[in-house]
Order: sequence, then structure tokens, then C-alpha cells
Amino acid sequence: MAISTADFKNGLTIEVDGAIWRILSFQHVKPGKGGAFVRSKLKNLRTGAVQEKTFRSGAKMEQAQIDTRKMQYLYADGDMHVFMDMDTYEQISIPSEQIKSELNYLQENMEVNVIQYGNETLGVELPNTVTLEVASTEPGIKGDTASGGSKPATMTTGLTLQVPFFVNQGDKLVINTTDGTYISRA
Repeated sequence: MAISTADFKNGLTIEVDGAIWRILSFQHVKPGKGGAFVRSKLKNLRTGAVQEKTFRSGAKMEQAQIDTRKMQYLYADGDMHVFMDMDTYEQISIPSEQIKSELNYLQENMEVNVIQYGNETLGVELPNTVTLEVASTEPGIKGDTASGGSKPATMTTGLTLQVPFFVNQGDKLVINTTDGTYISRA
């Protein structure tokens, strides 16, 4: 289906130069001189790269038909990660290279959305927040306050982030998956 820049919405997927892109943000610009254009920030769904692109106002492109399937993460098998469709029990494997950043948040039996374009699996869409356990961090010192700074902590998935001083090893924390920041204790 052909769409123009007037149809842009955040989250819309388009096909440009043979790549599948998700629109993260866009802005219509009307300079005093010259033609109007649309400045956009796009994420390549095959590589995960984020890029800024400018389109002439009214430019036409193809909308990419993306399917999302609710699946459960089962386990890692070497360099592959196995997911199971919650309805059909069909299993698919996704290579680590394709979901490198998402692996910091994935835990066994976690439900995620797997993004597909035709028969091609593009990646994994995580929930907005996940609960992870602290694998290691420096112990908190008596007298440290909740608002008095932060220290590094490594989660069981391998993710390292800054947490308040009162967080200890073994604590379960709620983490924002979009930017990898600490939200609260679970």
C-alpha cells in the first residue's frame, strides 16, 4: 500500500531503499524559502540501526505490512534463541546477532511480541518494563540515602545499570526496557 509523508505516524513501518523502517519520530518543516519537507528518525528493523532521513513533502513510499505474534521465550540453544507461539505451539529460532540489545532483558518463559515481515523474522518487541534480579553490586553502606546518588549493578541477564545505594544483591528491580534505567524495587 502506497502512503505519503502526510500519512506519517509514530510506530508506522515503511519500506525505503529495500529496508524496513519503523518511524520513531517525524517533523513537518516549512522553510521560508524552498519546498516543504519531513525530517524523520527511523529504526531499521533488520539491523536495529537508528537513522535520520529527510523526505520531500508529499513523497510516496510503500507501507510495510508487519505482523506481530505473541510468543514465549523458551531457552538459548548455542547462538540461537527459541521462541514458541502461544496459540499454535510452533517454535522458531532467532540468532543472537538479531536480538543483541533485547537479550539484556529476556528471561525464560517471558512473553514477547515477535515481529515478522512475510516469512522473515525481524526481531523481538519487549514489554515496556521487566523485573530482573540483581546478580552483583557493591553492598549498601549504612547512612546512604535513597536520593543520594547511584552505583553500578549487574543483573542476572548481564545488563549493567546505575541503581540507588540501598539496592543489594538478590533484590528484584523493575527496569525500563526502552532506555535501560532503574524504575523501582519490585
